[in-house]
Amino acid sequence: MQAPEKSLRGLVDKWLAPTHAMRTRVIRFSRLSLHRQRYVCVETSGPMGTLALFFFRHDDGSWRVYPPEAQRPAMAPRL
Repeated sequence: MQAPEKSLRGLVDKWLAPTHAMRTRVIRFSRLSLHRQRYVCVETSGPMGTLALFFFRHDDGSWRVYPPEAQRPAMAPRL
């Protein structure tokens, strides 16, 4: 089993496969307001048009193309 890609650069290479003929740039970055989790929007332009993808930072430090799951309230016994 292959380890998940953790770097943003590795994911951009995997999903957008930029080349010298394609222009790739970060067009937006910020934090989600609820839990202050980071995201980055990367855009690439080429002969087929423009494509933009959002990448989200997860609690384990990895970047993924889907947002982190919201933490839900949980019950635990009182010790």
